[in-house]
Parts: sequence; C-alpha cells; structure tokens
Amino acid sequence: MKAIARDVYGSADVVELRDLDRPSIGDGEVLIDVRAAGLDPGVWIFMTGRPMAVRAASGLRRPKLPVLGLAVAGVVAAVGSGVTRLRPGDEVYGTGKSGTFAEYATARQDRLAIKPANLTFVAAAATPISAVTASQSIRDARVESGQRVLITGAAGGVGSFAVQLAALRGATVTGVCSTSKVDLVRSLGAQDVIDYTRGEIDQGDQRYDVIIDTAGSRPLSVLRRACTPGGTIALVGGGHAQGWFLGGYQRQLAAPLLSLFGRQRVCGVTARERFEDLDELTPLLESGELTPVVDRTYPLAEAADAIRYLAQGHPAGKVVISVAG
Repeated sequence: MKAIARDVYGSADVVELRDLDRPSIGDGEVLIDVRAAGLDPGVWIFMTGRPMAVRAASGLRRPKLPVLGLAVAGVVAAVGSGVTRLRPGDEVYGTGKSGTFAEYATARQDRLAIKPANLTFVAAAATPISAVTASQSIRDARVESGQRVLITGAAGGVGSFAVQLAALRGATVTGVCSTSKVDLVRSLGAQDVIDYTRGEIDQGDQRYDVIIDTAGSRPLSVLRRACTPGGTIALVGGGHAQGWFLGGYQRQLAAPLLSLFGRQRVCGVTARERFEDLDELTPLLESGELTPVVDRTYPLAEAADAIRYLAQGHPAGKVVISVAG
C-alpha cells in the first residue's frame, strides 16, 4: 500500500510516500480502506517530536510508528476477533491507530463511528478530532443559553466547530479571527467578531461569561481581563505552542491550581476520541446544523505540502488528505 511515512523526527522534509505492507489487526480492531484523513496540529507534533513530552508515547529517539495521521474516514475492510459493533463494508470515521495517511489503516472499534450518510469522506475526515474537542470544550466550560461566549481561533479546526456548537446552545458568540475570515465566522453563528489584527480581546468594556481559547497564543492575564469575575476560561490544546518540553500544555496542567486564585474557573480541555462522542454529533451533522469547514484538500502524495501549509498557520477550517478509493 502507499503511505506517508518517516523514520526520524523533523520537519515535513523528513516524510515521503512509500510502499508498505498493510497493517495487521488485533483483537477489537478493524482494518480501514482509507478514503480521507484529517490533518491537525497533532500530526505536526508527532512528526517533529516537539514538545519533547510527546516522545514518552511516540518514541524517545525515533518514532515508533512510521506512518503519520490520526483522523480518518473510510470503509471497513476487515475486522478482528471481538469486534461486534462494525462489519466489513461499513462507512466509518474516527481516530486511527497505525497511521491514517495511507491506503489502509487500523483502528480500535471504540474509536470509530458510522459515518453520517450526508457527509463526504473528506468532510467526515475533517470532523473526529476537532469536532469532539470542540464539543468537550463546550461541555467542560458549561456553556448555557444566554451566556456571552468568546472563542479564539474561531476560524480554525476546533474553533469553527465550537462557534457552531455554542450558538446551537443559545449562547451569544463572539469569534476572534483575522480580517479575511470575519465573514466565515459570522456565517458559522457568531453574532460578533473581533479582528485580532485591529484590537485585542480585553479592549473595551465587554466581558465574557465563557472564554474558549483554542488559539493558545494569548497570556492567561489577557484572558482573565476579558472574562467576567465569576466566568470560565477553557484552555484547549496548545501543544504546538512554544516550549521545549511541554509546549503550551503547561497551562492545561496548571488549570486546577489557577482556579484557586480568584473567582474565575480555569479548565484544561483535551480530546478523548470515543465513538459515543461522535454518535452524539451525528444527528447535528446529518441535519446540517453542524457543518465541517474544509479549507483545502491534498492528494496523499502531497501530504508534505499539506503539513507545510498547516505549519504556516491559520487555515480556514480543516486541511484534509484525500486518498483514492
């Protein structure tokens, strides 16, 4: 099979298209005929091995798994023993195990859900990690109808889903993005937009009941000033931020302690991809109330270019690798 792989940590220059054997499946796993794979900051993190803390799972000196990719959409080709939820021929989406930038990938059955019938494989591959993370951030931040909610990185992969989900809960949403993405963020349900090239979120008199920080680039002091005294700040991701060992994750780890100082509640949000979370989103996706935003699609052979584009920053929505089926 064709796959995007590498043997060392580094930039996109270390990855290449290779011919590899199909991965084998174990108990509780399925083999997926991959049709599309989502690209997210996690791919960049595992490719570079930075921050260094990720190497505890991915390999200290060299990556344990050669193939890149996490989010996946495709067709079940085979199932291992103990698989009861899925069968060959099912169209699925979720998170892979063996690396999804390939013609075939393995996944645990509890990390896959049946693909919404109205979604293309490309749109489905854009959904698992970002939409689940956005849903968890809305849930962990306890977003309610009538609240004023600020979402940074509102045009990004997680942010574009978070804007829609917060608006569906009846919140008054303000999105933060660059000038070129203002119209997109409004179309997703934001009633107001802050163009960060023209002003910061703590300027003016407006304060927010909930701040969902998906960008990870602002000091906590700025987020605190923009939040109401008894409000909530949800810190999402951040592993791609500066920092040799923990990147931006130190803020998430410190969140419980930060909540002890002052009335504001600070919580860290990390993705926990499970089929139950995807199943909860399926009705919204099938009804069109929740829509994946895809910025660009690249063929498998050009995955390195896709990673370079992501590393430049600020795609409008998701970048997806299309794999011919």
